[in-house]
Amino acid sequence: MLTVVSLNKKNSYLVLALQDNPYRGSLVTMDFEIAELTQQVKQVAKDFASQYIKPHVMEWDESQHFPLEVFQELGKLGLMGVLVPEEYGGAGLSYFEYVQVIQEIAKVCGGIGLSVAAHNSLCIGHILNFGTEEQKQKYLPKLCNGEWLGAWGLTEPNTGSDAGNMRCVARQEEDEWVLDGTKCWITHGNSAHIAVVICRTGEPRTKDNATAFIVERGMEGLRAGKKENKLGMRASETSEMIFDNCRVPDANRLGPVGAGFKQAMKVLDGGRISIAALSIGIAQGAYEAATQYAKERQQFGQPIANFQGISFKLADMATEITAAELLTLQAADLKNRGEDVTKQSAMAKYYASEIAVKTATEAVQIFGGYGYTKDFPVEKYYRDSKLCTIGEGTSEVQKIVIAREAIKN
Repeated sequence: MLTVVSLNKKNSYLVLALQDNPYRGSLVTMDFEIAELTQQVKQVAKDFASQYIKPHVMEWDESQHFPLEVFQELGKLGLMGVLVPEEYGGAGLSYFEYVQVIQEIAKVCGGIGLSVAAHNSLCIGHILNFGTEEQKQKYLPKLCNGEWLGAWGLTEPNTGSDAGNMRCVARQEEDEWVLDGTKCWITHGNSAHIAVVICRTGEPRTKDNATAFIVERGMEGLRAGKKENKLGMRASETSEMIFDNCRVPDANRLGPVGAGFKQAMKVLDGGRISIAALSIGIAQGAYEAATQYAKERQQFGQPIANFQGISFKLADMATEITAAELLTLQAADLKNRGEDVTKQSAMAKYYASEIAVKTATEAVQIFGGYGYTKDFPVEKYYRDSKLCTIGEGTSEVQKIVIAREAIKN
């Protein structure tokens, strides 16, 4: 049975930063003991993934089934509103607990982990950080308890990293906005009950040219588009959202007109921490599977883990996963303290996602021919990992962000 603990408690994770250090903004000292609450949340996520997700992983992957019921159950545990204050129906926890939740779910299924991350970090994160009090009271409780599923729409067919050149436009008509255009690669684009959508409201590539809106399922002019047939993350729904004279009340506008792009960049700063956690979970799952196999697989009269060629692979995997975790905890610590996290979240996302791909690749190699079959788990980790280097900004975009921030400082 799944053990349920109350998540409505304040976090006390023992990660400390020297407040009077001249290099404040970097994590300069750390107590590696994880607080009891964080351990409890981690265990809840682990138990849930084992009971409700693991038995169906390959079935959902093969059929691209999107299990809405799983997210409703996660909502009952508070895991669909991890970072949301209790006053809005959330668990009121910190980024430390959130990272553990995503990691534990992704160790079992990257697709479900991705959906949990997109719902929490992007849709909820945007409303929580930039919504009015009325908007928060209206939308957050149902998003947090799993009754509603959220989506977030920025990417378009012709504007991936070039988001300033969006073609999905919004024009104001009295007390409504009329949206026209297409968003693509949207997690939960078909099934979401609400979506935060960023549309162009000014000239292309001009300052303050986009605005964010909360679009509800059933609004006139909104329809679902093509569902993508993906290499990995197949249990997470990815599809188009099409707006054809879609009418949205001005009351659903998030923040000032023209502030949408700046808001989106801030949301992505936090979202990249969740992708780093997702990457670490996938890497941990692949590493654990490879380690167990290497200890059991016999060649030349001994386990292959005894051979230096295999043991050195495991050593590299363990070291790099740990480094990725530390980068991610650094970013989470800064985010918890309300400090600028742009560079650290980009570093964490870039490094962790690349390590996920490397670890999964090496895991397949350790399994040999078996690793290339669907009878063993590492081929799925291999497929799932690649998305982490693409979604929420490619590795190349992360390098641009990191370099820009480094030069600026």
